[in-house]
Amino acid sequence: MNEKLPFITKEQAEAMTKVYPTPFHLYDERGIRENARRLRAAFAWNKGYKEYFAVKATPTPALLKILREEGCGVDCSSLTELMMSERCGFSGDEIMFSSNDTPPEDFQLADKLNAIINLDDITHIDFLEKTIGYIPKKISCRFNPGGVFTLGESKEGFQVMDNPGDAKYGMTREQIFEAYKILKSKGAEEFGIHAFLASNTISNDYYPALAAILFQLAVDLQKETGCRVTFINLSGGVGIPYRPEQPANDIAVIGEGVRKAYEEILVPAGMGDVSLCTELGRFMLAPYGCLLTRAIHEKHTYKEYIGVDACAANLMRPAIYGAYHHITVLGKEHAPCDHKYDVTGSLCENCDKFAVDRMLPEIERGDLLVIHDTGAHGFSMGYNYNGKLRSAEVLLREDGSTELIRRAETPDDYFATLVW
Repeated sequence: MNEKLPFITKEQAEAMTKVYPTPFHLYDERGIRENARRLRAAFAWNKGYKEYFAVKATPTPALLKILREEGCGVDCSSLTELMMSERCGFSGDEIMFSSNDTPPEDFQLADKLNAIINLDDITHIDFLEKTIGYIPKKISCRFNPGGVFTLGESKEGFQVMDNPGDAKYGMTREQIFEAYKILKSKGAEEFGIHAFLASNTISNDYYPALAAILFQLAVDLQKETGCRVTFINLSGGVGIPYRPEQPANDIAVIGEGVRKAYEEILVPAGMGDVSLCTELGRFMLAPYGCLLTRAIHEKHTYKEYIGVDACAANLMRPAIYGAYHHITVLGKEHAPCDHKYDVTGSLCENCDKFAVDRMLPEIERGDLLVIHDTGAHGFSMGYNYNGKLRSAEVLLREDGSTELIRRAETPDDYFATLVW
């Protein structure tokens, strides 16, 4: 089994908690920057390549600004994500707006910011035109091939298996051809293609397989409709190893696999100038964030429980998905995992558990626990059930200093929207 170690020591964490009470989400600036550079290097062979970070994964301005410094754009899906991105300095082609069941005001702001608009459905063409008064010259459409997407098999079964046919997103093949023709007739000049077929894949083959599908679609679309395809958005789906025994994706190998598909399909069709985009939220940030929490109770009934001061309101993935997040007891990283615990929060819901029957070192009240891989879809999915207040976010700078990048909510915040 591979080790999964935190990016902070017990001594660092204890010093932080004197300034920032637990629980809080902590992010590693060095790790974020190095990962962004690895991604950019993996696709450097494509002249127009750009990563559009999925804001929904971690809508935190300090982190968005770091990613912008590393050459990333943003992928937005709502009005407030657009507003946040604008305030962080993003504009124009730095913003990709991909939404579904989109309210008119969202399209209006995307247009005002000159964002690239990615249409989820053929009916949105008329809706967009009526909303903003015209069709932009540069526009994208989301493709859904339907059916079941599978990729390879192993002893454990399919490496990747997902069901696009059940997804509410995107257009059929017939619809996207018709959409291109309609958009061209209404003045569009540059076209993009977007698709998302599987989530959190632990496979170096997923992106190249998806790329081949989209590259061939682009060739067919350009040939049949005469529309000029200038960019292809591979979206997200490149995952991370949440479990220690899982292998990590190799982004350099993934980039090379996409390059081979590009040269085999697009280049012979005279489309060797097509730019590529990605929208990687989880891959970009998840491993470089953690939830720091303290053990405050222990309970001995039919099972052994450790109660911590965080709860599902701080990290909901284990409660709603049964998702695995690795846990390290700081100061006991190499101690034997010879105790079986459920690690729980304080919500009035039995699913409020960060771990079930997890083998861990003996945990004592007062121990600090690191819950790994919360840098994406962690804080962002928080909520206020049971009157719980959203935690702070803290950035570990490259020089070892820390910075509060979002304060914890207070009861005044919770009550601020109420009308008494």
